[in-house]
Amino acid sequence: MKLAIVGLPNVGKSTLFNAITKAGAEVANYPFCTIDPNVGVVSVPDNRLDFLEKLYKPKKKIPAAVEFVDIAGLVKGASKGEGLGNQFLAHIRETAAIVHVVRCFESGDITHVMGGVDPLRDIDIIDTELILADMEAVTKKLERLEKNVRLNDKKILAERELAIKVKTHLEAGNPARTLELTEDEKIILKDFFLITAKPVLYACNVSERDLPAMENQYVKTVEEKSGKEGAQAIPICAKIEAELSELPDNDRETFLKDLGLEEPGLNRLVKAGYSLLGLATFLTAGEDEVRAWTIKKGYLAPQAAGVIHTDFERGFIRAEVMNYDDLQKLGSEKAVKDAGLLRSEGKDYLVKDGDIIEFRFNVSK
Repeated sequence: MKLAIVGLPNVGKSTLFNAITKAGAEVANYPFCTIDPNVGVVSVPDNRLDFLEKLYKPKKKIPAAVEFVDIAGLVKGASKGEGLGNQFLAHIRETAAIVHVVRCFESGDITHVMGGVDPLRDIDIIDTELILADMEAVTKKLERLEKNVRLNDKKILAERELAIKVKTHLEAGNPARTLELTEDEKIILKDFFLITAKPVLYACNVSERDLPAMENQYVKTVEEKSGKEGAQAIPICAKIEAELSELPDNDRETFLKDLGLEEPGLNRLVKAGYSLLGLATFLTAGEDEVRAWTIKKGYLAPQAAGVIHTDFERGFIRAEVMNYDDLQKLGSEKAVKDAGLLRSEGKDYLVKDGDIIEFRFNVSK
C-alpha cells in the first residue's frame, strides 16, 4: 500500500512524514524544502499480532506495512511546471491513494504560502492543479482514441465514450473520483491512470491548543467537504506526533495520557488509509513467525493464499481457519480445535479480516 502525502508548502507534510517514518526528512519554514520525494515505510498497528507473538513466541513478528511518499509542496501552476510541479505530479501517479494534509491552525511563527489560513481554498488549489494535470492526460488519450475510432473496435469505442465523459466532468472543476460510473467504466478508468481518480484522505493538521478534542472550525469545514465527496477526514497534530515518535515506547503512553489522547493520531491515520483502499488483514502464526498479510476485501481463500506465494494459490487444497476472538478467548490453538472451532474451508471461502489461516496446498512438478 503506497500513499502520497500532498499539500501546499508549510502545512506540516514533512513534519507528519517524519513522525510516520522517523526518517528525518528536512523540515524548514520555506517552500520546496522537499524536492525529491522522501519514501518511508511504517508498520500497521495491530494488537492481534502482538497477542499472537506472546502466545506463539516466534522468532519473528512481521506486521503489515504502509509506504508513504512525501511529495514536495504543490503550488498554483504546478500542472504547468510551477515549483517543479510536473515532477511531483508524476510521483503521485505511482501511488494508490492520497493523504492531503490541510493546515487547520493559526500561527504567527509559520508562514502560510497563501498569506492566511483557509482550508477550503488550500484544498481547491491542490484539486485544481491535479484536475488540470488529468485534463491534459485525458485530452491526449482522447486524441489517440479518435485516430482509431474508425476501426469500430468495441474496446476503443468504450474508452472514447468514457474519456469524453471524464473530460466533461474535469472541465466542470470536479475530480474524477466524484464521477458516477458503472462497474465496467470503473475497470476501464484504471487504465487512464488519473490522479484525481485516487481515493483521498484529508489529514487536518491542528495545533496543540486543539487537543484533546482535536476539533476547531477549520476541521469542521474540511469534514463537511469530505462527507459530501465520500472522502475521509482525520484530525491530527503533526507537531505532537513528531514529538511522540522521538519518545521511548515506555514514555509514549504517559505522554498520550497527559494530553488526554487514547492513541497516537498516526495509528488512526494508518488505519484510515487501510480502510480507504478497502484492505483487510489475515494472520499466520507459528514458531517461526507470526505475520499480518494485506489483501483486498472480498478475496477468496485461494487469492489470499496467493499473497503469500503463487504456488499456494495454484496448488490450493483448503484453508484451516481460526477466528481470532476464539483463539484469544480460549488461549491456545489446541483449545480452539478441541472446541470444534477450527474450520476447514474450501475455494469459495471469503476471507475475513483477522482470520488466522494455515493453507494446505500441493503443486505437482
